[in-house]
Amino acid sequence: MRLVCEGDVALLIGPRDKRFVVQLRSGRKLQTHVGEIEHDALIGKAYGCRSWSHLGKPFLILEPSVHDLVLLDIKRKGQIIYPKEAGYLLLKMNIHSGCRVIEAGTGSGGLTLVLARAVAPGGRVFSYEAREEMQENAARNLRKLKLEEWVDFKTRDITPGFDETDVDALFLDVREPGLYLPQCCAALVNGGFFGALVPTTNQVSELITALHLGEFGDVQVEELLLRRYKPVPQRLRPMDTMIAHTGFLVFARKIVPHAFTIEHDNVSESSPKEGGSNTNFSDVPL
Repeated sequence: MRLVCEGDVALLIGPRDKRFVVQLRSGRKLQTHVGEIEHDALIGKAYGCRSWSHLGKPFLILEPSVHDLVLLDIKRKGQIIYPKEAGYLLLKMNIHSGCRVIEAGTGSGGLTLVLARAVAPGGRVFSYEAREEMQENAARNLRKLKLEEWVDFKTRDITPGFDETDVDALFLDVREPGLYLPQCCAALVNGGFFGALVPTTNQVSELITALHLGEFGDVQVEELLLRRYKPVPQRLRPMDTMIAHTGFLVFARKIVPHAFTIEHDNVSESSPKEGGSNTNFSDVPL
């Protein structure tokens, strides 16, 4: 049985699904809309138990998920990449323990948190951010959750390129990602995964145009919409609000240009042939 310890980051769920993520310290109290809860009353209890505020309102004590940490715990200094995108891009970009991953545009560190949990213990996240105050805030968020061990924070512009090479995946959360595709190519391993998030359709068009003209194939554009339901058996229905458009996800793979070779009975046929034109990636599903 796992017990709540001092210093733990715990999730408390109160009446009407009100959620609080708090780091427990002896002598402190959590102030809520339905009363206060002493941290000492939680420390030593088993996860999955209930505790009560001084007004007698029940709270469920749980270990927070990564989803909870991203939405409720990290201190924000701007927009974050929502869990619905963050979790999905782990699958699309094949990010797992042992991977080496670059992200550019650290922001508040929401995606950094997700990436660090995914690549640990054998991998590494290299997180670039030009704004020092944003990088410092993200580093504090990761330090609180004891995840900074798997992250290298780099405070600088990415225009000169990345320090790393042969990384497995690279994700851009910057204003004009198409401007940095040559730098991405230099950092990615052949066949490596590229991803980006942009908020508007014209930005998507600019990016996929640049991808088709560059050293990338298998270009895909996707959008994720999330609708929750009220979990009441007698009146199950959708919530009144939903997490709809938060950005477009653009994915691609780094390819080796002019190196598509098919072997036919010891005869190699490469594309493009001598004197031919370059492949138009916009018309072929690479």
